Amino acid sequence: MSGETTRDGASLVGIVLVSHSGPVAESVAAMATGLAGGGAKAPVAAAGGTPDGGLGTSSELITEAARKVDRGAGVVILVDLGSAVLTVKALVAEGDELPDGARMVDAPFVEGAVAAVVTASSGADVAAVAAAAEEAYGYRKE
Repeated sequence: MSGETTRDGASLVGIVLVSHSGPVAESVAAMATGLAGGGAKAPVAAAGGTPDGGLGTSSELITEAARKVDRGAGVVILVDLGSAVLTVKALVAEGDELPDGARMVDAPFVEGAVAAVVTASSGADVAAVAAAAEEAYGYRKE
């Protein structure tokens, strides 16, 4: 797929956004991707709601999204709240459902998503992408 490698051909870190709401996850993914600017775009997938379109979280949707964005450079997973955290923690602990090296990061959902996508799109490694998302807790709005 185009737009998922750097100019030198290196794979980009994938980002999965897990929300209790499909529309929220999709909207945050679109905003973060749009704010990443020109050039290569990190692969981003939304995993929101339940398979039938309801509110909640789905391990199947999360696993599918992680596999979709995995290019071998790592996958960073951001979650909104509550059961999304528990579901992703369980998937990471199981170890066989998610791509190798997939990790959940403790970050604000919107600001962290933007920071992660922008950083991943620059070609940064998974540790730098996770750190950028986590650092979004420090963004002041005053």
